[in-house]
Amino acid sequence: MADLGATSPFADRLVAAMHAADSLICVGLDPQPSRTPAEEILRFNTRVIEATADLVCAFKPQSAFYEVGGDVGWQALRDTIATIRRLAPDAIVILDAKRNDIGNTAEAYASSAFDWFDADAVTINPYLGGDAVAPFLQRPERGAFALCRTSNPGASDLQSLPMADGEPLYLAVAQRAREWGESHHQNLGLVVGATWPKELADVRACCAETPILLPGIGAQGGDLEASVAAGVNSSGRGLLVSASRSVIYAGSPDEIRAAATALRDAANAAKPSSAAADASGPAGTAL
Repeated sequence: MADLGATSPFADRLVAAMHAADSLICVGLDPQPSRTPAEEILRFNTRVIEATADLVCAFKPQSAFYEVGGDVGWQALRDTIATIRRLAPDAIVILDAKRNDIGNTAEAYASSAFDWFDADAVTINPYLGGDAVAPFLQRPERGAFALCRTSNPGASDLQSLPMADGEPLYLAVAQRAREWGESHHQNLGLVVGATWPKELADVRACCAETPILLPGIGAQGGDLEASVAAGVNSSGRGLLVSASRSVIYAGSPDEIRAAATALRDAANAAKPSSAAADASGPAGTAL
């Protein structure tokens, strides 16, 4: 694998991470407050990271499960990201915070994610438009993932509303996100839930090489095989398959590792044959 440091373009770093682990898997570090008290988060997460470091391309701590722990939780989030850097240096860190606001507020959110927490990418809400998305895309070595077609049952309330041309709103978001990424550093991806494989295929058709973060596998019941087949790009990459509770609460470290291994292998097996062959190439190719 090419030795890509923290100053290399985000797009290249994501490809390198997938290649290093031969994996599309992103483990969501979502310590549930009812099961993992704030003061135990770092120990809990370290156990998961140690068990899965060589099996995944990314880790995704969900900010809410740390915020709820107050000062202890916030510190656990910073310490968790530092632990990922130490134990899984090839992995991408995605802060799942779904941030955004106007102007200098968006700039502050971006600085918090990238400077204070040292995340490689952050999930964002694109509803405010391109000027609010731009602060998250100014640094070529960092990235963002914009909500597009989320995995929750109520997603259709707004995301499927028809636009003037008859296409649903989520496809308009996908198209705009592609354009925003192209006008910056190719560092804007999309969030599309595994609970909507048909819609995922539509998004991929619109955004051929845009990276897609795929929540909804595991506890949410998303369709892994259909989603991978619909969501990978022409190189068999470009898709981060995220699972949280089904991995991190699998049991002992050996059971956690087994769950992550099974998910990685199943995702790789679900790639279309042409894409799977392309994915064996060197890092630095298309996302």
